[in-house]
This record gives sequence, structure tokens and C-alpha cells, in this order.
Amino acid sequence: MILFFADMDNTLIYSHKRDIGSDKIGVEFYPEKNQMISYMTKTSWKLLQKVAHKLLFIPTTTRTIEQYQRINLGFVPLYALVCNGGILLENGQENMRWYADSRELAAPAKKEIERASVLLKQDEYRSYPLKNIRDLVLFTKSNNPIKTVEQLHKSLDLSMVDVICNQAKVYVIPKKIDKGTACRRLKEKLYADCTIAAGDSVFDISMLAAADIALAPKRLCDAYDVKANGICDEEQQFFSEYILKYVLDYRTNFARI
Repeated sequence: MILFFADMDNTLIYSHKRDIGSDKIGVEFYPEKNQMISYMTKTSWKLLQKVAHKLLFIPTTTRTIEQYQRINLGFVPLYALVCNGGILLENGQENMRWYADSRELAAPAKKEIERASVLLKQDEYRSYPLKNIRDLVLFTKSNNPIKTVEQLHKSLDLSMVDVICNQAKVYVIPKKIDKGTACRRLKEKLYADCTIAAGDSVFDISMLAAADIALAPKRLCDAYDVKANGICDEEQQFFSEYILKYVLDYRTNFARI
């Protein structure tokens, strides 16, 4: 069995703010704004339907359950990992045993998460309500994320938590609640033979390292010295199309062995 772990945003789907041309399919409708906010290229959408029939495709995202479930890929994946891998959905329903195990993995970092919460509530640069998502992910936004992250780095035990900045967004996450750990857990649960992972951001680095086959954009590899089996030059090709074609080719060759 081959497991294909794929990040969502900027890996398979793209924000409406990014110009991907007119040949696209809307995959995320946001009711509060009454608009389509995420798209896939038509080529990617068609390729994904093929991928989903040939191997076990597992969306793997830092999104919450509610944010993930806004996405319509044309089918419901059998498994999905959300909240940075801390929550497992099976046929769209939460696996509570997985969540309980995630809470245990996160427990050693509880004091650091509480300390981070206090710091962020007092942070003069915070520009968004502080969110503690299921005791797995602490999240907010900052008008000066560099300063916010700098303060967190000075005050927290970084052997217990990761502090991640994505533009204005700031996250504090227990060390064991990462995509790489989640991939290893699911591979063991499903007795999989091989894992493929694709992702474009710092959240995905642990997942890429944990996989047998890693697919990443050149910019991520250059910025963080990420080692990947397949590296996409996004100036030449959409990352989403690159990874799906790679996976289909790999699946074909794997079947011949």
C-alpha cells in the first residue's frame, strides 16, 4: 500500500488572491464572504481524481476541521490529517482515539503552551484573537511577526514547542504535534509499504523528512536545505500539477516491481 500525504494550501489548492489563470475549478466556498476563495487548476483537479483511485491520498494540513471541510475535492478522502496532524478524520468523521493519543503527545508541552498564551495575550503587536485549537495548536496574527516570534523564542523552551511564522500568522505548537509524527503514526496504523509526501512550507518539512519519497518546491529546498526526491521549479510548472504527475508515474512504476 502506498500512502500519499499532501499539504493543501499552495500545494494542491491556491487562494483566489493568486492568479492561476482562467482554466481553474473552485474548491473552497466561504459562506461568510459569499465567495469562492480557493481553486485548483483543471489539470490538477483531473489528475487528483486519478491519483485518488490508484493509491491512498491523505490531505495533511494545519487547517482546523471546519476550515478543511470547506474544501470540496470532488470526493471525500478516506483519511485526512488536520490540525497539523493532531486530528485524524476517517470518511469525514473524527477518530477520537487518535485525538486522545495526540493529547498525550502534546501533554509534556502544556506549560510552554500556557506560557506562550500569556505572552501572546500581552503582546502589543497581536492583531487577532488568540486561538487555542483543541489544545493542539496556539494561533494568532501579529502586526510585527518578527518581534512577536523573537519574544517567544526568548521566553519559551524550544525543546518543547515549535514557534512558526507564516507571514502575519504566528503559531506555537507542541513538538510532537507535527506532520512528520502524524505520517509515521498513520503509516504504522495502516501497515503501509511506502509513503510519499508533498508540501511547500515550513510546516511540511517534518513530513517530507519522514516520507520515503519527498516532493517539494525549489524555494523551500533552497531556504531550509530540504532534501527531496522531486523538486519543482514553480517558475516552470504549477507545484500541484508537478506532484500529481510524479505520483501517478511512481505508482505505475511501483506496480511493475
